[in-house]
Amino acid sequence: MLNALEVITTVVVGVMVGVEFSVAFVMNRIFNALPEDSDQLARAHGGRMLGAVMPFWYIGSLVLAAIWAVAGWHHHGAGLVVTAGGLLIVSVVMSVLLLVPINNRGKTWTPENRPADWKEQMNRWDRYHYVRVAVIIAAFTLLVAALV
Repeated sequence: MLNALEVITTVVVGVMVGVEFSVAFVMNRIFNALPEDSDQLARAHGGRMLGAVMPFWYIGSLVLAAIWAVAGWHHHGAGLVVTAGGLLIVSVVMSVLLLVPINNRGKTWTPENRPADWKEQMNRWDRYHYVRVAVIIAAFTLLVAALV
């Protein structure tokens, strides 16, 4: 049973990392290259779509890591799982305090109602997101290492 939990947790976190990596290094670059108002419209749509799913994914990943840490407490790699869980907590706190407020504003913007500094706000979101991606990559790496 512990083996199944380890694999499920690692896959769930790994796919989340892939999605967030793609947003940071693929999708946002595509959006930035779009003409006129398309960048802002694409980001608003992405914010609504992923903003509805990612809270469950982040919290679900954290819960799975916590269950793994408790269930495997006396097994090899438990310290790595606990550390990964700590990093996942950091990613959730970062999301709630830094990224979600910007996302909640951005997902309601249209070319007609967006603020003058919308690009600056999106750049700030991107910078925070890069850090968050690094944090969840580190958590994922620790989970993979704990499997060995």
